[in-house]
Amino acid sequence: MADSTIRKDTLDKDLDKLVHVEEATSVVARGLVAPGLSLLFLALSAVFASLYVFDEPRAVLIVVAAVLGGYMALNIGANDVANNVGPAVGAKALTMGGAIAIAAIFESAGALIGGGDVVNTISRGIIDISSVGSPDFFIRAMMAALISSALWINLATWIGAPVSTTHSVVGGVMGAGIAAAGLSAVNWPMMSGIAASWVISPLLGGAIAALFLAFIKEAIIYREDKIDAARRWVPVLIAIMAAAFAVYLGMKGLSRIIDLSGSALLLIGAVVGFCAWLWSRGHVRRQSAGMENRNQSLRKLFNIPLICSACLLSFAHGANDVANAVGPLAAIVYTAEADAIASSVSIPLWVMVIGAFGISLGLVLFGPKLIRMVGEQITKLNPMRAFCVSLSAAITVIVASWFGLPVSSTHIAVGAVFGVGFFREWYTANSPRRRRYMERKNALHRAARGQLAEDQASEASSPFDGNSNGSGAPDADRDLDAAPVSTEEAKRRRLVRRAHVSTIVAAWVTTVPAAALLSAMIFLALNALA
Repeated sequence: MADSTIRKDTLDKDLDKLVHVEEATSVVARGLVAPGLSLLFLALSAVFASLYVFDEPRAVLIVVAAVLGGYMALNIGANDVANNVGPAVGAKALTMGGAIAIAAIFESAGALIGGGDVVNTISRGIIDISSVGSPDFFIRAMMAALISSALWINLATWIGAPVSTTHSVVGGVMGAGIAAAGLSAVNWPMMSGIAASWVISPLLGGAIAALFLAFIKEAIIYREDKIDAARRWVPVLIAIMAAAFAVYLGMKGLSRIIDLSGSALLLIGAVVGFCAWLWSRGHVRRQSAGMENRNQSLRKLFNIPLICSACLLSFAHGANDVANAVGPLAAIVYTAEADAIASSVSIPLWVMVIGAFGISLGLVLFGPKLIRMVGEQITKLNPMRAFCVSLSAAITVIVASWFGLPVSSTHIAVGAVFGVGFFREWYTANSPRRRRYMERKNALHRAARGQLAEDQASEASSPFDGNSNGSGAPDADRDLDAAPVSTEEAKRRRLVRRAHVSTIVAAWVTTVPAAALLSAMIFLALNALA
C-alpha cells in the first residue's frame, strides 16, 4: 500500500513537471513566431526575386540583395510606421489590432499605388557616383548601405527608439561612399542640411502641435459651454486637417500618378477643406446632441478625424518612404543587369512588392512596441492632443517643403508628441484661464461634497426620503468632471517622461554617424571577401 502511494506521488510529480515543460515550451514558441515568420518572408523574397532574374548573369547577387531589401522593409515597418498610428492608439481612438490593420492596408496601398517609379540611387545626391569606380564597387556600396541601415533600425527598435529610416539610409550610403572613394566623394553641403533637420524637424513639429493644442484649450476646453464652442470650432479644425492632408497627399503621396503645381495644390486644399467644413458642421452638431458639458464628451468628437488621419498618414508614408527600403535594392538590380551605374533608375514592380509587403509584415510582427512608445509612453495623449500631433505632421511637411527645408517625418511626429507634452506642462503652470476654470470647478466640487454630507445625514434619519440617486452620491456630483487630484498625481499625469526623451534624442543624433561607420566596415569586409 505504501509502495503504491509512493509510486502515485512520483507519477504526480512527473506529470506536474511535464505540464510545466509544456507551458515553458509554449511561452518560448510564442516568442519565436515573429522571427520565424520574418525568416519565411525573407526566404519567399529570395524565391520571388529568382523568378524574375534567374537568367541574369548575376542572379545570385540580385537574390541576396532582394533578401537584404526585404530585411530593410521589415525594419521600416517595425519602427517608422509607429509614428502614423501611435497617437491614435495612445488616444484610445483605435485599438492596437485596428491600428495595425489600417496601417498595413494603407501602407501597402500607398507603396503600390503612389510609390515613386524612379528613385535616386545615391539617396538624394549624398555621394558622387563618378568617384565610386566600377559597377562592382557600387553594388557592394549599396549592399553595405542596406545592411548597415537595416541593422541600425533593428537595434533602435529593440531599445525602443523611433528613428529616421531616411537618415539611416543616408548614413549607410555616406559611409560606404567614404570607404569606396574617400571623403571627397561626399556632398557635404547636403549632409549639413540633413544634420540641420535633426533640429528643424522636431522643433517645427512640436511648435505647430503646441499651437493647435493651445487653440483647442483656449477656444473649447476651458469655456463655460464646451459643447457650443465645439460646434463652432471643431468643424474648422477638421477642415484645416482635410485641406492639409489633401495638399500633403498631392505633394508626397500621389506624385507618381499626377504632377501638380503649387497653385493647383493650394486650390485642391481649399476646395477639400471647404467641403469638409460643410460636412462636419452637420456631423458635429448631430454627434454632440445630448452630450454632457464635459471634456469626456469633447473627446468623442475627435475620434473619427483621428482615425482618418492615421489612414492618410500611412498611405503617404507608404508612397513616400518605401524607397528607403527598395531604392538601394533597385540600384543594385539595375547595375547588376546593365553593368553600368546610373544616377536614377526605375523600380521594377517585383522590387516594390517586396518593399510594400515587407513594411506591412514588419508592422504586424514587431510594430506594437514602438506604437506604444509613441502613443502612450512619452506623454499621456487623448484624442484632442493626438489630433494636434497628426495635424502637425501634415502641416510641417508642407511648410518645410515650401521653404525647401530638409525634414524627417519621424522627427516631426515624435517632436509633435514632445511639443504637446511640454506645452501641457507650461500651460498647467502658467495659464490664467485654466487657473480660473479650476478654481470654479473646485468650488463646485466642494459644494457638491458638502451637499453629499448633508444628504447622508438626512438619509441616516430618513433613509427613504428619495434624495439619493441610488449610488450614494447626489445628482449634482455626476455633472462634474473628474475630482481634483493630488499634486504628485497631477505631476505624474502631465510630465513628459525625460528618460524616453533622452533615449530618442540620443538615437537621432547618432543615427547618421553610426550607420555610416557600420556601412564602411561592412563595405571593407565585402571587398575583402570579393
